[in-house]
Amino acid sequence: MSFKDKSVLLFDLDGTLVDSAPDLAAAVNATLVELGREPFPEATVRNWVGNGAQPLISRGLSGAKEIDPNLSESLVTEALEIFLARYEERVCDQSVLYPGVKETLQTLKQRGYRLAIITNKPEKFIAPMLDGLGLNGLFEFALGGDSSPERKPEPLPLYTACGMLNAQLSDCVMIGDSKNDILAAKAAKIASVGVSYGYNYDEDLASYEPEFLFDQFSDLLKVFTPVAEPA
Repeated sequence: MSFKDKSVLLFDLDGTLVDSAPDLAAAVNATLVELGREPFPEATVRNWVGNGAQPLISRGLSGAKEIDPNLSESLVTEALEIFLARYEERVCDQSVLYPGVKETLQTLKQRGYRLAIITNKPEKFIAPMLDGLGLNGLFEFALGGDSSPERKPEPLPLYTACGMLNAQLSDCVMIGDSKNDILAAKAAKIASVGVSYGYNYDEDLASYEPEFLFDQFSDLLKVFTPVAEPA
């Protein structure tokens, strides 16, 4: 089976294209230490990634995936400012592409697909990451978590991307590692593909019913055959 009549592929970034957890964990822990708090193992922080910077640092302050509702707003604001500064210092220190990502993206582009990124990561970190990992020139644009009033799992970023590409919703597929990606796609009424290796809070992504779920990024080439030329 493969997708028919698709021409636009919308990709999540962290956990889908890039394993960024080492740098995110280092920035979270640097923030916590600066605030006089205990750091956490990278494996723990990995399970907190996926909703954007403020939820991530709020989980760090809470010491749990479930954010403490009693966290003071002033503490979160202070911690977020520190976190963003510490992460900016190390956006691409230890982050790496998942296996086969660059080659697969290049092949998809050669097959005629238009590629864009929709991530909950703050926009200012996207370009340095793409540059550091050698992905420049593959995507038409990237939308961050602060690029629009809403972020995934809300559908607005997907609508925005389709509008920027002058594409129909039926032309598009959202590809990501998290329930936020699949839920956003379903809310926007576009197709979705999940990858199982990223950050999904220890939940089975299959339960959110993407059209396909793959264990390797290169498996995308099985379902995205060359875009048909207009008749």
